[in-house]
Amino acid sequence: MKTRTVHGGAALGAALLLGACAITPGTPPARLSPAAGATLKQCEALAAQFQHPATRIESAAPVAAGELKLAGQPVAAHCLVKGRMHERKGSDGRDYAIGFEMRLPQAWNGRFYYQGNGGLDGAVRPAEGALGGGPLTGALVQGFAVISSDAGHTGAQTPYFGLEPQARLDYGYQAVAKLTPMAKALIQGAYGKGPDRSYIGGCSNGGRHALVAASRLGDQYDGYLIGAPGYRLPNAALAQLWGAQKWAAIATPGTTVRHPLNPNASIPDLGSALTAAERQTVARAVLQRCDALDGLSDGLVQATQACQAAFQPARDLPACKGGQARDGQCLTAPQIDALAQVHAGGQTANGRPIYSAFPWDAGIAGSNWATWKFVNSVALDPLSVGTVFTAPPAAPVNFASADIDALLGAVSATTDTYRESGLSLMGPPGHDRPDNLLPLRARGAKMVLYHGVSDAIFSAEDTRQWVERVNASQGGRAADFARYFPVPGMNHCSGGPATDQFDLLTPLVRWVEHGEPPQAVKATARGTGNAGGVNNELPAGWSAQRSRPLCAYPSVARYQGGDADSAASFSCQ
Repeated sequence: MKTRTVHGGAALGAALLLGACAITPGTPPARLSPAAGATLKQCEALAAQFQHPATRIESAAPVAAGELKLAGQPVAAHCLVKGRMHERKGSDGRDYAIGFEMRLPQAWNGRFYYQGNGGLDGAVRPAEGALGGGPLTGALVQGFAVISSDAGHTGAQTPYFGLEPQARLDYGYQAVAKLTPMAKALIQGAYGKGPDRSYIGGCSNGGRHALVAASRLGDQYDGYLIGAPGYRLPNAALAQLWGAQKWAAIATPGTTVRHPLNPNASIPDLGSALTAAERQTVARAVLQRCDALDGLSDGLVQATQACQAAFQPARDLPACKGGQARDGQCLTAPQIDALAQVHAGGQTANGRPIYSAFPWDAGIAGSNWATWKFVNSVALDPLSVGTVFTAPPAAPVNFASADIDALLGAVSATTDTYRESGLSLMGPPGHDRPDNLLPLRARGAKMVLYHGVSDAIFSAEDTRQWVERVNASQGGRAADFARYFPVPGMNHCSGGPATDQFDLLTPLVRWVEHGEPPQAVKATARGTGNAGGVNNELPAGWSAQRSRPLCAYPSVARYQGGDADSAASFSCQ
């Protein structure tokens, strides 16, 4: 099988760039009008009456008010439609289709929301319009028509769908492209009018779906809600494997933990390389150096960028002296070295970066941070790298013996069968030079991004760098089109010592439809009694209702005086 190293999708990327040439960075954004609502005209009849190419509606049934609940609150009456698109027999002999469900509110707000799901997809999750973080609301509750899909494969095919060429492409970006016009046509059939405004959002892989759609489907959506986007997912997965090798070298020999996907199997206990108590020690060291940079020592590092300049692991992490035993209060020299290398994002044998650096932040103490670094890096990332991101795909890789340099080449390669590389099918075209977003900006579409600063799998620094590239491509004027909200302390999409409960969809709608750009968005902690679920990792001294403003980068939430647990005591500067 002949192997090529050119990136698939280059023609599309070139076309997008050519289309942007007629629009300069100084072109002011257009103003989009607000959506107008409508009442559902039909539900059950859609099963027989709706016709769309390569689409089969399996069922359409009303859901009574209160039958579905979100964060304990009843969801209004709506129609639940289930169906499949592009049913086919795959080259591997398996049956494939793009499974989906749509929820159509009886009282509709005139808007469509595409719910991007996480991980390797493979399941049609309830189309609630999930927003990431620990919210009390969702797009469906707010009156949107919402679609959710499995991205073209089922859990039984995960992760081996990566061996089937079309299934790889559907997972990467084609399922979204196929579902979008169908969903809009279904809305037209249900309400007698199409959506006035369309939004797409999600976190993790769902955030990646949204970011990819901004580049590939820039004329289909007006608002993009992008959480922790793994837009360089293959690189992030390789950085995980590279890091796992570093942790394994200092882990306690012979210790194991249960495999998360197979209760009858075990994996090396990489967590013994940096225990929970030791991660708490690291968090305290970061707070000691960086907590007060925003004007208040409160267990949150708001001044993230200033902290990266101020914190030096070799100097600031407490080192075990002489024959001092590991008691959780200090780190050995090999531990400090491994932690510093993993935070740097990893590198090849000749010093080439594998991925972006990870910010120093107190959220390293979060259990989700440890799960990604010590468990998923061994149990999940070898599957996705071996079967989905490399060309040609193969069996899951062995993390301990994986040749990271060779794999870095394999995720960039194509073959006559797999015509798009892992990097190409997973990422937005032109992510390193995002000029192709100029037309999207000019027509008035908006982007809101958020990312947990202590995300252990997708680096918040990677998202920040993307935002900086967008800003450079738009002559320093990207703030009237895209805004980024880092979430201090938060792990991957939620959790950690953070105020991780927030709604960024409502501000996005106000920006798209009313021209009100978001600058400070209130976020709250999920303490005892929280309807959206309690975050058990909140520090003991925090109020159960602590709130903070999430500030649009590069502004920082700075303490102005007053109640230290209230967002009103901070301003974004």
